[in-house]
Amino acid sequence: MLLKTIIQGTIEFGTQKAYDMAVKMYKSRAENYYKNDVMFEIEEIFFPKNFSLSIPRLVKQVYDKSFKNTSALLEYIVQFGVSGELDIWQLNEGKIKHQKHLEPSSDKAAVQSYIRGKKLVHESGKEEEAIASLNKAIDKYERHAQAYERRGKVNFILKKYHDAKRDYTKCLKLDPNNPYAYYGQARVQILDGEKEAALKSFESAIKKSVALQSIHWKARRSKGKIHLELEQFEKAAFDLKLFANRKFDKENPNYKWNKEGHFLYGKSLLGLEKYIEAIEQFELALDQDEDQYEIATSEILRYRGLAKKQAGQNGYIKDIKDAAEMGDSEAVELLKEIA
Repeated sequence: MLLKTIIQGTIEFGTQKAYDMAVKMYKSRAENYYKNDVMFEIEEIFFPKNFSLSIPRLVKQVYDKSFKNTSALLEYIVQFGVSGELDIWQLNEGKIKHQKHLEPSSDKAAVQSYIRGKKLVHESGKEEEAIASLNKAIDKYERHAQAYERRGKVNFILKKYHDAKRDYTKCLKLDPNNPYAYYGQARVQILDGEKEAALKSFESAIKKSVALQSIHWKARRSKGKIHLELEQFEKAAFDLKLFANRKFDKENPNYKWNKEGHFLYGKSLLGLEKYIEAIEQFELALDQDEDQYEIATSEILRYRGLAKKQAGQNGYIKDIKDAAEMGDSEAVELLKEIA
């Protein structure tokens, strides 16, 4: 049975010796273990110039056996690497059947330092320790693109924006396919007031990721938000509609942004004078679970009231009045105008 397969990523081996061993073992295992029933020939994915294995993105219908053989072989070969990552998906009628995220996990100093630093990034109060570990990974292997990206994230958390920008730039120089670095770069550009540049960075993050990755949707929502701030309503609606219509499960980092997604999409529709559709989105925002990142209910009610007024629907005064009673100052001024 043929199933859709997606594979993308790069693994760097760091030295001629490690690269040669990886190629040797790939050839040996492909021939002896898997009888050459694998998806790639050596010359398709191995690159001696920088001692790497690289699959920018493959989307292909593949037989299940070939997929399993290739997935197992790549999982083995990755462990000869010093940096990088590979993502592998197998889909059946749009649903994920198998998924693997592969990174080196050997006892090499650069590998272990990166693993430790990457883990510490997510621990509050451990930022300096994270940077120390990531510095060590970079010292051991200066082409460690992922270490630069993670260090950039920590510097952003610490509000060291110049350092964060430097790290993201370095990462992208080494690995121009890293969506996380484009996303981080965009966040710095927003703080620098460079919204047009941020839009390009978010677009790159979208293009360099796939819809199966949470970063793809984080970038999509963020890009739509910037378009909305620039009153580019058509472009905002395009991105925000995709986000708002996506069904995220509770384990997905984007789940908590559902309320904001519907609210922002509603605002873009309001800007496009699609008032009935805007009302629907504001109502969906109000219906979201409580464990969402907070958008003030009063603000949603105010915008729903404005959309109802423009659509000629009853109830718009009540929405605005309810928003005013919740302390929304703009709703208070609207009531004065209506009176």
